[in-house]
Amino acid sequence: MATNAKTRKAARYAVPVAVAGVAAATVAMVPAFANSGGPDLPKMTAQQLIEKVAASDVQQLSGSAKISTDLGLPKLASGLLGGAGGGGVAGGSANPEDKIAQLANGSHTVRVAADGPDRQKLTFVDGKDEYSLIHNGADVWGYDSKANEVWHEKNPEAAAGKDQKKTAERLGGASPQQLAQDVLKAAGQTTDVSVGETAQVAGRDAYQLVLKPKQSGSTVGSVKIAVDAANGVPLRVQLLAAEGGKPIVDAGFTKVDFAKPSADTFAFTAPKGAKVTEGAAEAGKDGHGKEFKGLDAFPGLDALTGGMGGKDGKGGETKVLGEGWATIARIDTGAGKGLQELENSKDAPKEAKQFLDSLGGKVNGKFGEGRVFKTRLVNALITDDGKVYVGAVTKDALVQAADANK
Repeated sequence: MATNAKTRKAARYAVPVAVAGVAAATVAMVPAFANSGGPDLPKMTAQQLIEKVAASDVQQLSGSAKISTDLGLPKLASGLLGGAGGGGVAGGSANPEDKIAQLANGSHTVRVAADGPDRQKLTFVDGKDEYSLIHNGADVWGYDSKANEVWHEKNPEAAAGKDQKKTAERLGGASPQQLAQDVLKAAGQTTDVSVGETAQVAGRDAYQLVLKPKQSGSTVGSVKIAVDAANGVPLRVQLLAAEGGKPIVDAGFTKVDFAKPSADTFAFTAPKGAKVTEGAAEAGKDGHGKEFKGLDAFPGLDALTGGMGGKDGKGGETKVLGEGWATIARIDTGAGKGLQELENSKDAPKEAKQFLDSLGGKVNGKFGEGRVFKTRLVNALITDDGKVYVGAVTKDALVQAADANK
């Protein structure tokens, strides 16, 4: 199911409410999100609803949203993956890299505001403490009130109307709108698309677009996108597991207003006494600064990769197996018996061994032996000969892929 230029245009104006990563990336939603017995709305086909989303050109809004992520991570692994063990704000750094990892687990409340592609603001709320990401023209700011620390990056191209995608990525996430656009772009011949029951989200009438994998073996049961009946803006996205239970990801507005936010909403001046760190764009001027790498640097995974990745700690060849919801990435780390060596090594990083111990049980097949790291969404098979098979698929699907590609 291809998307057109209007879809890409709508995606460009998405409010940067940090979530997936992997998605991507981020409470069980309150019952008020969807009333039992939805509103009575005119009938609409799935194609008509998709076209309504694509045609939506809403550029201004403000409100509050709740983001819930329940990946079912082992407790230790959750802590190693960037400290994403709970909801809310953690002190120590205003760099978005350190905040976005927190969306991998737990409950988060955010306030959002947007005024076109040049101005967006997102604030994580945790009691009296807040963490804000602000994009205002050429400037991107991160502010941690608890630590009184500021992160800043200058991007002149953004002020000139260029490189908006990069700026949004550096803000680190996606709103319900952006999540919906990403899902719709990824949907293809392997997806069954329909219109579900109507709902009320943040007090607004909404249709629900339902996407289900046609293939077997996916950990995803369905994706539900609540679409504003009046203006076509996605108001909530739910990623539901094939195994059932509460949503893996549930991100949606609890309050929303489509009026233009005031200009001072996006104004920011570093508080007196705050520690200010310049980002990558300014780093080259004086040799300082820290580049925002998004979700690339999880200490637990880094340690594990460093232990398995050969002499230079770098991974090897990556091959994509399958398609659609059943896609699996096969990564040859070139480490030979790396997993066994890591398990038995006295010199391996402590974090790597702790992470290894938190993995699932051992499995075997025609490929040999290995371990499976299991979450409710993404599973990974790490074989004893240093290969990694990873995807949003079941353990059995990973073993079958390993057997077929040994």
